[in-house]
Amino acid sequence: MTQFLHTWLEQHEEELKQQGFAHDKEGTFPEASVRRLQEAGYPAVTIPASIGGGGAGLTEWLKLQQRLASIDGALALSLGWHTGMMFHVQAYGLWEGALYEQLASEVVNTGALFNVAATERGSGSPTRGALPETKAVDTGTGWKLTGRKAFTTMLPVLDYAAVTAEVGDTGAQAQFLVPMDAPGVTMEEAWNMMSMRGTGSHDLVLNGVEIPQENKITLSHQEYEPVTAWLLHIPACYTGIAEAALNEACRFASEYSPGSLDTTISELSHIRDKIGTMELKLKEAEAAVYYAAHLWEQAADHERPHLKNHLAQAKHTATNRAQEIVDLAMRVGGAGSLSADSAMQRYYRDVRAGLHNPPMDDAVIAQLAETSLHQRGKKTAKKG
Repeated sequence: MTQFLHTWLEQHEEELKQQGFAHDKEGTFPEASVRRLQEAGYPAVTIPASIGGGGAGLTEWLKLQQRLASIDGALALSLGWHTGMMFHVQAYGLWEGALYEQLASEVVNTGALFNVAATERGSGSPTRGALPETKAVDTGTGWKLTGRKAFTTMLPVLDYAAVTAEVGDTGAQAQFLVPMDAPGVTMEEAWNMMSMRGTGSHDLVLNGVEIPQENKITLSHQEYEPVTAWLLHIPACYTGIAEAALNEACRFASEYSPGSLDTTISELSHIRDKIGTMELKLKEAEAAVYYAAHLWEQAADHERPHLKNHLAQAKHTATNRAQEIVDLAMRVGGAGSLSADSAMQRYYRDVRAGLHNPPMDDAVIAQLAETSLHQRGKKTAKKG
């Protein structure tokens, strides 16, 4: 299926790219592009083939995400949350009961879209330990949810959200699968950002939303900790944006010939130096992402928890290299890159968002430092 989707993206690249830029300018959500991807079967790409999905493995899915991001970064990031979570839940068998199979069936048959709604403005990022203020009350026949979630990507077209909430006043938290057409579910258009303007990451408002008892997500027992390899879709996305910037810089350099030259600027040594450096940095970003994915795919269950540093390092390396690439591409393009009509200025804005997707740079460095001191410090102590 991934080969079909690569071909499909090739055929529809200009259409998706133009719509992406138009929605970026207006700060609106590219619903038509999402519907086209649904028709092509994209939402089911990571669902096991045994239940009708594309059955994509981690690496082939990430390459598809990078390709989509080179066309429309916001669209790729949006679909990445859905396809990534569908991959993660099935890879580890995370949910007990029939909820995953029911959701997957809808994705395969109707293109249903799913995301996690966890972040809240008042409590901060869940990746840094923030507890939800959203409440889920047991009514005896079901659950009643009240609260608000920020940054709910793809909210204009979502069919389901896994909402994190405190269970009553117990201090315990859980996730609940909430249909977006349930009474009491509303969207507040609060997404007004400089970067990734087309992700439709608005606020999800839950006002006494009632769902069945079985929609409480029960996590299965895991002998080994599930690691979030699916979050590699984040660096894959920003690597794709950087690739698009490099393509645009090469196109411009090969076509632009100022009056002071009898050739294009592609012949100038400082331009070639920048393009060669961008190519090198792109290869570094790709190597980090796909090496981490390869390690996860080759590892046994008990080995995967030890790959946390590789996964975090890949995100740090790729997103920072992506920013460096786009900056160099802007220098190749000159002042024209700052034009609101230039593709480059969008890449420049969008790639900045990578700094604020998990794991954040400071958390990665702290994690690597902790491991280094623990492992290398012991070795040094033994030698002493």
